[in-house]
Amino acid sequence: MKRLFLALALMAAMLVPASSAFGASHNPTGEFAQFAECPLNNPTVEFCVFSESNGGFFEVGAKTVPLKNPVVLQGGIRFNEAVEPEFFGAENGETLVKTPQPVPGGLLGIEAPGWWPKFLRDLFNETINNGFTGVTATVELAAPATSIKLSTQNLLLEEGTALSLPTKIKLSNPFLGNNCYIGSNKNPVVIDFTTGTTEPPPPNEPISGDAGELSFNESFTLITLSGGSLVNNSFGAPGASGCGGLLSFLIDPFVNSIVGLPSAAGTNTAILEGKLQNGAAAAVKASE
Repeated sequence: MKRLFLALALMAAMLVPASSAFGASHNPTGEFAQFAECPLNNPTVEFCVFSESNGGFFEVGAKTVPLKNPVVLQGGIRFNEAVEPEFFGAENGETLVKTPQPVPGGLLGIEAPGWWPKFLRDLFNETINNGFTGVTATVELAAPATSIKLSTQNLLLEEGTALSLPTKIKLSNPFLGNNCYIGSNKNPVVIDFTTGTTEPPPPNEPISGDAGELSFNESFTLITLSGGSLVNNSFGAPGASGCGGLLSFLIDPFVNSIVGLPSAAGTNTAILEGKLQNGAAAAVKASE
């Protein structure tokens, strides 16, 4: 019996690190409070990153999903020997916070006519979105956080890729089950955002982003870019998979027909509008 208890205790001890893969959150204060999930337990991290997008939209296939709820990207960066930024995920693992966005028209794609009075349109659309046919779309990371590419230089110069995100989009609805995705870890939807001008394949036309307004704190340990926009309309999206669980062979084609999937590169658009902040890791630590 003693040997059994000893074996169980050893197994429990072995399991603790596995279930505690992410470090404890921190408690920075004042102007650095938003960096609570900066990976400060990694001594090589030089800057903390916090981005909040409270505007914009995703257009995939035949569906346009506006950002009704703020989307947060958080983590940290260091510069390697080649002076290239390397991204590290949030301390609690929520690097790209999973934020469901209501899909206009829901599962059936029904929306109120534009000529209806606004109060009646809002009431009708809210009923559809919150009912059984309501669907939410959640953008999730489809690769480790180290796969994220963030270039403050490109962002400021408004050229090249400022932010590259490997993503998958989860569609949630009681009918669709818990594993309905556009894209996957093996086949991610990679979105290379720019603050410059895009060069999409037809039929999309070029669109332009904006770096936003640059500001610093008094000690130059906090950089803020506000009012900017990150854009991309060159990415493609695969068909949905896993919808309806065991009935996915029937439900996947149904979802694809509604959403318009798969959709080729040049037929989709993503725009993020909001604020990006970089804080010096040493200053963030000192504020705790």
